[in-house]
Amino acid sequence: DFPDPFALKNMAAMADDVATAIEAGKKIAVFADFDVDGATSAAVLGRFLRACGQEPLIYIPDRLAEGYGPNSAALKKLREQGADIVLMADCGTTAHQVIADGRALGLDIVILDHHEAEDTLPPATHLINPKQKGDASGYAVLAACGVSFLACVAINSRLKERGFFARQNLPEPPLKSWLDLVALGTVCDMVPLSGPNRLFVRAGFAQMARRENAGVNALCAVAGLK
Repeated sequence: DFPDPFALKNMAAMADDVATAIEAGKKIAVFADFDVDGATSAAVLGRFLRACGQEPLIYIPDRLAEGYGPNSAALKKLREQGADIVLMADCGTTAHQVIADGRALGLDIVILDHHEAEDTLPPATHLINPKQKGDASGYAVLAACGVSFLACVAINSRLKERGFFARQNLPEPPLKSWLDLVALGTVCDMVPLSGPNRLFVRAGFAQMARRENAGVNALCAVAGLK
């Protein structure tokens, strides 16, 4: 019952390009929204990139100083820190000018989002959003963490096909062990618990019960959860 990542519009081309960038050692940054959906998206993407031998830059905007969504100053900062590609999670679908500014800086920008899309889309290198026009996946219920997780599955698939992990002497990324984060982001973003979300939450809560994630354990301790 696992959803097919490649059913999402633009996923195959994005996975090919990001896999190629990882193989080439390009610097990848993650820009994500400050809420739980954005934070868990950033956590999943960051873990995946580290498992691929990358040291990703992670940028979460300050809620009060920067507000919601991407901003040009943040993208400029990431470019100055050496970023070649920005994976933008839980935002970006309507940020036309900011994305244009980032592209003008020489950044490739991949948007991984679930917010309502307009007919005109920003000039991102790739835009993965089940709510964009022409997406026939049927995964419109996904939160951004679900979209980000499926993006990791797709990129991972391409890297495996190319023998990347064997060549780099790296173990394959433990994708299933990160479903606790996907479940957390999915529930906290209050998206419908149907379709792929139901599977992610069911499997994710089972993973969470294993108490293997230090951050989730700390949250459970603060909340007094056994």
